[in-house]
Parts: sequence; structure tokens; C-alpha cells
Amino acid sequence: MGERIVYYLIVNTLSYLPLWLLYRFSDFFYFLLITIFPYRKKVITDNLKNSFPGFTEIEIKQLRNRFYRHFADMLIEGIKNLSISEKELKKRITVVNPEVMEKLYQEGKNVLLVSGHYGNWEWLIKIQNKLFKHQAYGIGMPMTSSFWDNKVNEQRQALGMRVIHAKNYKEELRKEEGTLKAVLLLSDQSPGDSLKSYWTHFLNQKTAVLFGAEMMAHELNYAVVFFAMKRSKRGYYNLHLSALEEDVNSMSYGEITEWHTNKLEALILEEPAQWLWSHKRWKREIPEHLEALKLEQNEKFNRRFKS
Repeated sequence: MGERIVYYLIVNTLSYLPLWLLYRFSDFFYFLLITIFPYRKKVITDNLKNSFPGFTEIEIKQLRNRFYRHFADMLIEGIKNLSISEKELKKRITVVNPEVMEKLYQEGKNVLLVSGHYGNWEWLIKIQNKLFKHQAYGIGMPMTSSFWDNKVNEQRQALGMRVIHAKNYKEELRKEEGTLKAVLLLSDQSPGDSLKSYWTHFLNQKTAVLFGAEMMAHELNYAVVFFAMKRSKRGYYNLHLSALEEDVNSMSYGEITEWHTNKLEALILEEPAQWLWSHKRWKREIPEHLEALKLEQNEKFNRRFKS
């Protein structure tokens, strides 16, 4: 009952306010974050220090505050996402090079749209089906609260996006064989198992990376496109697309994961405050026999896809 009261009386009601007014709430929330309510301050600070070892304490604090500024806006834009219209979203998100997706559509290729929690990914999830000719799909895991899970997925699917479960994505994507699909993946979460992760060097530290995008590309023979959602000004974003030029089937173990991880790292270094530093990205312990694990994973990959 409490969740429904919060949603219908507060969150949903606020979503109908104009963004210029909602940003005043963001300004206040930002003030709270840098003063009396420093949300996940230790996690954010540790992540920043490990990623930018050359930064001074002052520079770390400045970057943390810039992240809080972005985080406050992102929460407000998330509330607005509940009621924002297709027309307004199209005004606020500009695809800089739509010809990348158009070319793949004309070639009859399904696509994996890969990136991380950078910029405003929720706005993109909602409008993706209206930006490109491919049918939009998103893959995720259910939230702890079934009420909020239903409400979030309801607004994500409002403009045609189809949200499917990670456990049965192959069955769902193989439906409607004649429909070209673009599957959005955010591949920067911390994996659930360090022994099933792809390990690489990311932001100055050994990092476990989800291998799902690479597995899906090989399993389904999808083209891979990295998207960079860059804020141009408050409430406005430019979407830059980069297609993986090599044929997926010709690529070796780890190449796709290295490619999209390097793309994300370059994007973060361009404007670090826009990434979601509040998550525990590096909570997985480095395996004791890492090189042997990599060799084993490589061999399994080759047996499955190259034999």
C-alpha cells in the first residue's frame, strides 16, 4: 500500500510538472547531496580514487560533486519519464548519425545496441522504438518490488519497447523471425560470478565485465553498435553511434567485449561525471588463477563457436 501511495500521490503527480520546474527540485536535492545527505559517498569516492589515481583530494571532491549534480538531474528526469511524450523526447534526444542504424536495417541485420549507465539511458529505453526502424527490445532482471518492476517496465514499454527477461531472451528474440530487432544492453554492471566474467583492464584497475553481449552476438549473429549518449545541455542529449565493422563470426574470444568496454572507457574519460559512480562496480574479487581461467574460457568459447 505504501508503494502505491508514494507512486500515485507523489511520483506520478510530480511527473506532470514541466521540466523547468522539476529542475528546481533537482537543485534542492543536489544541495542535500553535497551537504547533509551524501548518498553513497564512500562508494563514489573510492571508485573515483581508484579510477583516477593521479587526482588530488580536491579534484576528487569536485568530480564527486559534479556527479551528484548529474545524479540529481537524472532522478528528476526519471520521474518525468513516467509521463513525458514521444514528441518531447524526440525534441530532447538527437541521433547524430542515424545512418549507422539505417544501413544495418537496409542490410537486413539485427543489432545489439551496447553501452553503459551513462547519460540518461532510461529516456533512450523509452524512445528507442521511435528512433530506429528496428523493433526495440530491452533485456533485464526483475526488481525486488513487483509493484515498482511493473511500473518501470510499463513506462519503458509505453512507446513500443519490448522488455524481456534475461533468462529466456533467446526464445523471445526468435519469435517474429521476419522482424528486424535492436536489443539494448547495458553491459557495465558488476557480474554475479567472478569466475564467469570476462576480466580486463578498465579505468586503471582489473575489472570483471559481463560477457553477455559477446555471447549474444555469436549465438544470434547480431551486428554490434555502441551508443554514446552525451548531454549537450540540461535536459538534452546527443546520441552517437559506432558500428563494429568486423564480421562477428570472424572475431576471437574477448574482442567484442574489449571493443565495447574500451568505447565506454573513452566516453567516461571524456566527461566522467555522467557515469553512474554510485554502483559497486569492482566488488568482485580477482580470481587467484586468473590467467588459467582466461585460457579455460577461451577454449570453451572456441569449442562452442569456432569448431
